Amino acid sequence: MHATTPITSPVRVGIVGTGFAAKLRAQALLQDSRCHLVAVAGRDQQRTKDFIDRVGLTPYPPPAAVSSWQELLNHDIDLVIISTVNPEHGPAARAALLAHKHVVVEYPLALHVPLAEEIIQIAEAKQLLLHIEHIELLGGVHQALKQNLPKVGNVTYARYTTISPQHPAPHKWTYHREDFGFPLTAALSRVHRLTDLFGPVIKIKCDCQYWAPPENPDYFIACLCAAQLELASGFMAHLVYGKGENFWKPERRFEVHGHQGSLIFDGDMGELVTAKGNEAIEVGDRRGLFAKDTTMVIDHLTTGQPLYLQPADSLYSLKIAAAAQLSAQTGETVTIET
Repeated sequence: MHATTPITSPVRVGIVGTGFAAKLRAQALLQDSRCHLVAVAGRDQQRTKDFIDRVGLTPYPPPAAVSSWQELLNHDIDLVIISTVNPEHGPAARAALLAHKHVVVEYPLALHVPLAEEIIQIAEAKQLLLHIEHIELLGGVHQALKQNLPKVGNVTYARYTTISPQHPAPHKWTYHREDFGFPLTAALSRVHRLTDLFGPVIKIKCDCQYWAPPENPDYFIACLCAAQLELASGFMAHLVYGKGENFWKPERRFEVHGHQGSLIFDGDMGELVTAKGNEAIEVGDRRGLFAKDTTMVIDHLTTGQPLYLQPADSLYSLKIAAAAQLSAQTGETVTIET
């Protein structure tokens, strides 16, 4: 999706959120002379002011600290970057587009498919940029996987597992059932990596379990989501996502097996296994991806450079996650409409 005409720099930017992703976005903007951060919106104004001071935004004319994304949209800005809690992504993106602002939003675009579809339609009708961040596609592991995938021949099986122990589980929105959302929606990058590598999904069967203290059931201390996907390309993939107090050893492992060999990525270490033996695969750095994504957005807005994915790509992954949620709720295998 392309902006109608390039924006003359500086691009006036507003950020919604004061967390980790917002901090990295703000730091990237600080390093880019083509940008001017006009305002930051947080839930608490003093916390937002502290965020501005902590990130070191004072060399700019100080950005305004506002108390809501609704207030942020009243400012004279070109671009809104949405880096807040998941339930606010969709409503904030929709309102920003209707206010004729370009939008960058961290995944997921929305927690529910109909709202995501509506937002994409608004962006297309108004010819505004809608960019949904999926920086895992820019990461070293994913790029190495794509580059080496032909070496395994026809793929027969894939498995992607991420386990993140936390002791104790934090009492914040990422462990709140409603604010976090269904795990494979909240962690949409896991689904998106599979669809980016292997294409459409035909069917999905998913199980999901939460562990929560009886005295505060809205917050969970651990969750586990496991899905089996049948790919249109003719093989099966397993996707496992878990985090919290029930786990004791972190795991980030991506395996792809084929007729001619296997690709095994364990953390940031990659290996190709074939009949000829084992071959180490060089993996690029994971650091700086939010900055890279931000720079690409500004390149797009100022010079028309293409971005690395379209909103429809993220929407498709969101539909897969929604089918997984339906499967987890019903206990049935769900067929995906093409």
